[in-house]
Amino acid sequence: MILQHRIDCLSKLGNYMLSEHMAWQQAKEKASLENGWFTPEFIDLSIKNIARNFLEHDKLVEWASHYHLPLRSQSGSNFKEHKVGMVMAGNIPLVGFHDLLCVFTSGHKAVLKPSSKDEVLVTHLVNVLTDWVPEISELIRLAERLNDCDAYIATGSNNTSRYFEYYFGKYPHIIRRNKTSVAVLTGGETDQELERLADDVYQFFGLGCRNVTKMYVPLGYDFEPLLNVFRKYNYLADHHKYKNNYDYNLAIHMLNNKFYMTNGSILLVENQPIFSPISQVNYEYYPDRTSLFSSLWVNEEIQCIVGDDHIPFGQAHSPTLFDYADRVDTMAFLNSF
Repeated sequence: MILQHRIDCLSKLGNYMLSEHMAWQQAKEKASLENGWFTPEFIDLSIKNIARNFLEHDKLVEWASHYHLPLRSQSGSNFKEHKVGMVMAGNIPLVGFHDLLCVFTSGHKAVLKPSSKDEVLVTHLVNVLTDWVPEISELIRLAERLNDCDAYIATGSNNTSRYFEYYFGKYPHIIRRNKTSVAVLTGGETDQELERLADDVYQFFGLGCRNVTKMYVPLGYDFEPLLNVFRKYNYLADHHKYKNNYDYNLAIHMLNNKFYMTNGSILLVENQPIFSPISQVNYEYYPDRTSLFSSLWVNEEIQCIVGDDHIPFGQAHSPTLFDYADRVDTMAFLNSF
C-alpha cells in the first residue's frame, strides 16, 4: 500500500469512529461491560480525541511529510519493511492507538498483542480496516505471542518492563514504564482554568499517564476555590470502582490521623511522590518556580507538565500526532532501521 492509501484508510477510520454505526456502538458497549473503568463517557472521549487529533486527513499528511515518508512510496526506494511487535497497554480506552498508527503509517507491519483490558475496541477497529481493504490483514495482525519480530514497542509497568528488557533487549525497541503528569499552579488561575484542570485530574478516573496526580502550588495557596470547582466531577463518586478506592484511601488517612482535604470525590494530600492512588491528588508547596521546573524536566517519570507556559489546563488528554509518549519520537525510531 502506498502512503496515500494508508492515510486515506486512516482518515476513513476516523470518520467511522465518530459515526453511529451499529457494529461500532455494539463494540463500545461490549468494551464497557468487560472493563468497569471503561465507561461510555470515557470511551467516547478517547475516541473523539483520537479521531480529531490523529485521524484528520490534513493532519496526517502534514505529520507524514515531516518524516519525508512520501519518498518511501516511490519506486526504487531502499526502504525495507520490518515486523514490529507491539505489547499494548489497557489503562484507558485505545491507549495504544498512536503506536499502531505510527507503525502502519511508516510502512512496517504491526503484530499486535492488545491488553486483555482493551481488547474489544482494538480488535474491532483492526477488523474494520481489514474488511475495507483485505490486504491490510498482511500489514496489521493480532497475535498471542510476538515471535520472530524485527523490533518491539512494549508498554507496561516498571515491573513488566524488566521482562520486556529481557525478552526484547537484543532487538531495536521502545519500552515504556510507569509515567504520570503534574500541574504547576500560580494561585492566580481563574475558575475556568481550574475547571479545565479538573478534566486533567478526573478524566479516565486518573488512570492515564497524562492524568495529573500531583500539583505544585505556591506557599499560602487557597484550595477552597479549586475544591469547589472540582465538584463538576462529583458524580464519579457514584461509580462503584472509583468509590471503593476513595473510601479506602479516606479510611487510611483517617486511621493514620493524616491531614487531608476533600470535596466528596477527590482527596488532596500533602505528599512528595508524584504518583498518587486513584481518587487522590498529592500536592506540594514550592518556593521558587524556576528551580521547580528545572527539577521537573529531568524527572523521567513525568509525562506532562500542565500549567502556565506548558500544556494548557484541560489539554493533557488531547495530544497531537507529534506528542509522543515518554518524549521518544516513535516515527524516528521506526525510520531508523
